[in-house]
Amino acid sequence: MTRAVLSLGSNLGDRRAHLRAAVALLGDSVTATSGVYETPPWGDAGQPPYLNVVLIVEDASATARDWLERARACESAEGRVRDPERRFGPRTLDVDVIDVRSADGTPVTSDDEELTLPHPRAHLRAFVLRPWLDLEPDAVLPGHGSVAALLDVPETAADLAAMSPRPDLSLESME
Repeated sequence: MTRAVLSLGSNLGDRRAHLRAAVALLGDSVTATSGVYETPPWGDAGQPPYLNVVLIVEDASATARDWLERARACESAEGRVRDPERRFGPRTLDVDVIDVRSADGTPVTSDDEELTLPHPRAHLRAFVLRPWLDLEPDAVLPGHGSVAALLDVPETAADLAAMSPRPDLSLESME
């Protein structure tokens, strides 16, 4: 079995619907869903704000590559178009594989150009770390340390201050 941490974000169209669709597509593999956060765009300020969540997913037969393929399938189903000219541009849905663990809890590492594990920039992204911390207060990002401690460094603290919890946008409720 593998267990993965996935980060989802959307800033185009019905943002909440895109996130909910991804959760539905991932189905029974989803074991935990963080609350929703509204966050300023990262890396390219000329776009709408994002809604972000983190999921914990598990599957007895999934590999790290399988999680990447499932992430891309969710993005495709929600109409994600990759713009090679605008790396951090707006998107209907972005799903990143942040961390994968084997059945015994050992971190899976990868230097593949399509799938670097752990995610190479997760330690800099409050929109990944804060929702993950909500799900796992003792979470550790391999190679970087405690997720809680990572939120206290200057590179993430300013981004954390700009995030807004959105309890009114729960992915579980049908409101």
